[in-house]
Amino acid sequence: MDSLKLIWHRITHWEYWPFWLIYYPMFPVWLYYSFKARSIFFFNAANPGMKNGGMAMISKMDIYNMTPTQFIPKTLFIDKNESPELALERILDLDIRYPFIAKPDIGMKAFGVEKIHNKDEFLKYVGWSPSDFLVQELIPYQKEVGIFYVRKPGEAHGKITGVVSKEFLTITGDGESTMVELIKKNPRSHLQLKVLEQKFGDKLQNILEKDEKFVLVPYGSHTRGAKFVDISHQINEDLVNTIDGICSQMKGFHYGRLDVLYNTYEELCEGKNFSIIEVNGAGGEATHIYDPKHCLLWAWREVARHWGMLCEISVLNNQKGHSYLSFRDGRAMLKQNGALQAQLKF
Repeated sequence: MDSLKLIWHRITHWEYWPFWLIYYPMFPVWLYYSFKARSIFFFNAANPGMKNGGMAMISKMDIYNMTPTQFIPKTLFIDKNESPELALERILDLDIRYPFIAKPDIGMKAFGVEKIHNKDEFLKYVGWSPSDFLVQELIPYQKEVGIFYVRKPGEAHGKITGVVSKEFLTITGDGESTMVELIKKNPRSHLQLKVLEQKFGDKLQNILEKDEKFVLVPYGSHTRGAKFVDISHQINEDLVNTIDGICSQMKGFHYGRLDVLYNTYEELCEGKNFSIIEVNGAGGEATHIYDPKHCLLWAWREVARHWGMLCEISVLNNQKGHSYLSFRDGRAMLKQNGALQAQLKF
């Protein structure tokens, strides 16, 4: 019976639909902008500083290297073939301590992102990882937002087109129910139960104290259970100035989403106590569309609006000499991306 309820919940809440089901109906819109740009892979020119315009198959380390260092966590690139002992030595030399974050250098949707608490967990991650990965210091801030930024080529300043607050997947104790019972009470967490059982095992039989909160997944990823809340109405001049001041330093970046951990929203707007944990280029979604209060038609309009900006920026950069991807290279990129996604899911 529970499985039928979950299936019905997925059907009636479009935010859980597969990516292709949400975006395939919009293919005519993409074709329209492709016609305007005279290339189906026009996005390559949107962010000349990023491989493939930041659509897919780009090294996260390359993106961190183009981001001002004071705004990102300490980050170390680990070659898949490097010995774990040497890697750990380099991690400690950079003053990164347990727990820290490990994630694929080329990844998507928080697949393969894990908090590492000790050497055994690190060795397990090395054994699992199908490719090169990154190690980052753990940022202490407990709040996360995704900020979508757009700046036309030649313009001195950009703008923020949407902000999403990400509520980590969390349960609250009642003093009576086990953790697994609490998880099953909310479809958002129940849909993650199989992965949570693999992660926590018998711990899910524990009973939390009344009003005790437990974060099941400390990552702001929609695919891993986080709830997305559209707070675009909170965009203000201070936030725009802060984000624009950072992005204008990133050579060849005009369009994309910054995922930011922060202490308070007021401090973030003032440029204090925050850290950029991801920068997504042309492939970054305007994730405020996934707020449950938004209907699918609204989301489609918002996607179309952002694609229009993506097209305009790409055309302007193309006129300045930045090329589009060839059809052959574009198809190869999409094929590689699909294969990588299959590897990273576990």
